[in-house]
Amino acid sequence: MKTFNQYVYEIVAKIPYGHVMSYGQIARLIGNPRASRAVGYALNGAPHTLPCHRVVFKNGALSPAFIQSGKNGQYALLRAEHVTFTKNKCVKMDKHLWHPNIFDDLLASEP
Repeated sequence: MKTFNQYVYEIVAKIPYGHVMSYGQIARLIGNPRASRAVGYALNGAPHTLPCHRVVFKNGALSPAFIQSGKNGQYALLRAEHVTFTKNKCVKMDKHLWHPNIFDDLLASEP
């Protein structure tokens, strides 16, 4: 059986270039909608190859606790992916929020 962190890492690994997901969105996909803070904790221990910079707050705000050089580092990484921001440096969620089709993933994993 997979751990909570493994589920988080699987989802984050699938976020496409130029898109973001929220902590709460990931928690809901795992089946625990109240675990958005736990998603953040999981990402603090994530492998450096994981695109953790693509996870933001539900309003598009960046995390001051972003492990790889803080909020400015997250901003720079997202800008490099052509993610656009509001005047107060929040991701334009209407444009960049990714909604994965979990049913495709479920069908692909069936024997």
